Amino acid sequence: MLKIKNLSWTLESGEEILKNISLEIPEGKLTVITGPNGGGKTSLAKLIAGLEKPVSGEILLDNENITEWDITKRSKAGIGYAFQQPVRFKGLNVRDLLELSAQRSLSDRDICEILGKVGLCANEYIDRNIDASLSGGEAKRIEIASVLAKKDAKVLVFDEPEAGIDLWSFSSLIDAFERLKTTEKKSLLIISHQERILEISDHIAVIANGVVRKSGRREEILGELLGEEKAERCPLGKDKEDNNNA
Repeated sequence: MLKIKNLSWTLESGEEILKNISLEIPEGKLTVITGPNGGGKTSLAKLIAGLEKPVSGEILLDNENITEWDITKRSKAGIGYAFQQPVRFKGLNVRDLLELSAQRSLSDRDICEILGKVGLCANEYIDRNIDASLSGGEAKRIEIASVLAKKDAKVLVFDEPEAGIDLWSFSSLIDAFERLKTTEKKSLLIISHQERILEISDHIAVIANGVVRKSGRREEILGELLGEEKAERCPLGKDKEDNNNA
């Protein structure tokens, strides 16, 4: 289990981005963090991965304090992270990337299974370089596959995995998330606004203005969220605020 206790983070300018955040990411469950843009969701994901260090608070993995660990040590301990914008690697192909993530040699069958989870054919991609020749959607799916390749991972963090993915591949990705949750008992943490991802979650946390506005089981939170969203839009699709200012 991943526990976040009283976590705060500020920019170098002094602007406070996260304010005393506390959350639990339970084992074998899918937790979705959602909320308005700029609320601190991606910042929290980076703190969990070890890309940033908090100014206060703790991050615990299976009750071990990992707050001061760097991204490499956290990865080896079982935290996988997929960036919102995929990183490209000159001179590295798809097989290399998946084997680095898995920390072992992979058979063609292994690679086919992993890439299939994100809607890619191994025959077409196994030797492709992770460079500018890949489209944004291809790079995104390959990065997600690299996280899925971590068999020993305890917590998998995905920052808006739906971005840049076509509908067919997105359906495959939803299936992969459900398999990871139910058959492999992975703890999944997904940053997303996507309603279908919210619908398969076990728990939802809403972060806005750097604080947890609400959190709980999907059944408790989702209906309230969707109701609020509908209430903020008029029949013509304009936000109430925009309508009032017209």
